[in-house]
Amino acid sequence: MGEGKVWIATIRDRKSVVDVVTLGFSSDPMTRWTLPNPAQYLAVMPEIADAFGGKAFEHGSVYCVDDFSGAALWLPPGIEPDSERLGALIARHAPAPVLEDVGGVLEQMAAYHPHEPHWYLPLIAVDPACQGRGLGGALLKRALARCDADRLPAYLESSNPRNITLYQRNGFEILGRIQAGSSPVVTPMLRTSR
Repeated sequence: MGEGKVWIATIRDRKSVVDVVTLGFSSDPMTRWTLPNPAQYLAVMPEIADAFGGKAFEHGSVYCVDDFSGAALWLPPGIEPDSERLGALIARHAPAPVLEDVGGVLEQMAAYHPHEPHWYLPLIAVDPACQGRGLGGALLKRALARCDADRLPAYLESSNPRNITLYQRNGFEILGRIQAGSSPVVTPMLRTSR
């Protein structure tokens, strides 16, 4: 499997990045539990992706591979997702029966989130047509080199159990298990700097 060419996206690339994230999360267990209706998912996921990781554009920490076959949005130390906007989108679009459980998941995520300076990976996705080619690993490798250069840990929450081994191969360790009510499991993971 060959690794793709990784480069830094700019604000002009925002739509293409959000499009590949939307494609990549189309079968993600947590995302589709929160937005199970296909039409609603396609309409709302771009806004959710932007609220969750869009601030990465302002900090030069959106990594893309090949011709937008994949993207990773990293938030530098001290930068957080737009939680207010994200919460409003979820409250407006998630089915009523799962809203309380979503709140429980978000509370647990906040409890695991490190307090010390770190790089945070809210979103990484590869176009389903391009998965299995090492592109996710290439995206991680490039960004983790920056984390190591900064001598900072990296943190993420894996919302898809299929991705855990990829993260472990890149030095992430499982911190625990996040699950509330009927929600799928989310796995918080931390990688110390090298």
